[in-house]
Amino acid sequence: MNDAINQVAKQEFQWLTQLPWLLLALIALPLVLAAWRSKIYPTRWWIAWVGLAVALSLFTVFAPAMIIAVGILDGLVITVAAVDYLLLYLATNDGIHVSRELPRTCSLGVPVASELTVENGTLLTLSGEVCDDLPEHFTASPNQHTLRLPPRGRMTAHRKMTPTRRGAFELEYVYMGFLSPLRLWNRQLRLELHNRLNVYPDMKQLSDYALLARTNRLSLIGVRRTRRIGQDSDFERLRDYSRDDNYRHIDWRSTARRHKLTVRQFQSDQSQRVMFLLDCGRMMTNERDGYSLLDHALNSVLMMSYVALSQGDAVGMLCFSDTIHAFIPPRGGSSQMNRLIQAGFDQFPRLVESRYDQAFLYLSTHCKRRSLVVLTTNVIDEVNGAAVVDYLTNLSGHHLPLGVLLRDHTMFDAADSPSGSRFSMYRSAAAADILLWRHQVLKDLEHRGVLVVDAFPDELTAPLVNQYLEIKAKHLL
Repeated sequence: MNDAINQVAKQEFQWLTQLPWLLLALIALPLVLAAWRSKIYPTRWWIAWVGLAVALSLFTVFAPAMIIAVGILDGLVITVAAVDYLLLYLATNDGIHVSRELPRTCSLGVPVASELTVENGTLLTLSGEVCDDLPEHFTASPNQHTLRLPPRGRMTAHRKMTPTRRGAFELEYVYMGFLSPLRLWNRQLRLELHNRLNVYPDMKQLSDYALLARTNRLSLIGVRRTRRIGQDSDFERLRDYSRDDNYRHIDWRSTARRHKLTVRQFQSDQSQRVMFLLDCGRMMTNERDGYSLLDHALNSVLMMSYVALSQGDAVGMLCFSDTIHAFIPPRGGSSQMNRLIQAGFDQFPRLVESRYDQAFLYLSTHCKRRSLVVLTTNVIDEVNGAAVVDYLTNLSGHHLPLGVLLRDHTMFDAADSPSGSRFSMYRSAAAADILLWRHQVLKDLEHRGVLVVDAFPDELTAPLVNQYLEIKAKHLL
């Protein structure tokens, strides 16, 4: 009888020695399930508590009398962790709401403000971090924000985003991390929040031009004052006097009648058509100062378009590479500037061969009236150089062709500054040979009646505007 009792007691004792390990298994099971399904992960505090439980469970091997106490402690750890887990899960499952305030448009290289509002709809204080979505080719300051939301409270995070590339971008998600009340669990959330942001070329140059034009200081940006042939004094309208107006244009009769200084505004009697052909192929993929040749060309084209529209001309644009990407028919008016910006802001250089034949065929089909046709491209080999010469030459007579050919800083620097090494001398000789061929291409264009603007991409705006003003003044159209 005593042997049976001892045997039963021994079995019960062996079962009790397994109790701490069973409890640890129960602790590990919700940990694995939480990480897999709810994106809730243990923190360092939770690992410390588990480590303590493991150490005490090992201690029961040497002190069997502590089995009950260790079992109670493990059960307490399980209970506290489960309650902490449930509080975090319930609080962050439906109680978090986010909203974003962001402009629809911004300019290249200009910081744009973004506001992210996080609302806590629960009765718990939540703490953690929040990180808003950041599209490619953007930088942000700061990258993330610390959260501490009181019950039924809200927090607004402010940041500045700076785009380094034009185009249309999508902000799709908000990333948040929350700690449980006892800091045992950490939940990672990704909430959908869609916003579209269009990045346009920096239009500050347009306002700078308008200001300098009103104060007769265009020479500060390299624009020459061109004397027009003939009269340029067609009356357009009366308007209020501003401090930058010439006092000789004041209309004193209208001023006396309105009891307000009034000036006469004049306009040019010419109405020309300007058509831009913007090459978006492989010739425009090189970069300068972090921007592609196409970026520099687009900035200059938009600047000249602004000047032409302000002169009363009609402006259009055709973007192409191996196919036609965008076409804006020539029109006048202030709204045409918006159409040109919308058509060009998401055009990027492609590593394909440009089809000049398709572009000029499309031009001849959709633009039949005589126009100033401005082709902006780059010549780097004999194949595309010959195509540019042939197609621009064929425009002579029906249109006035203008070829805008961008220089390569690297090529000119290599030809101008050879060093003493043999490789550098060979490199300089090759660069000089290419530039000599390029110079011959320019001469061929000029001999065939094609106007040419040859400039570095970061210095293109002033020569292009000067060429347009000279064409305007000489009545070449």
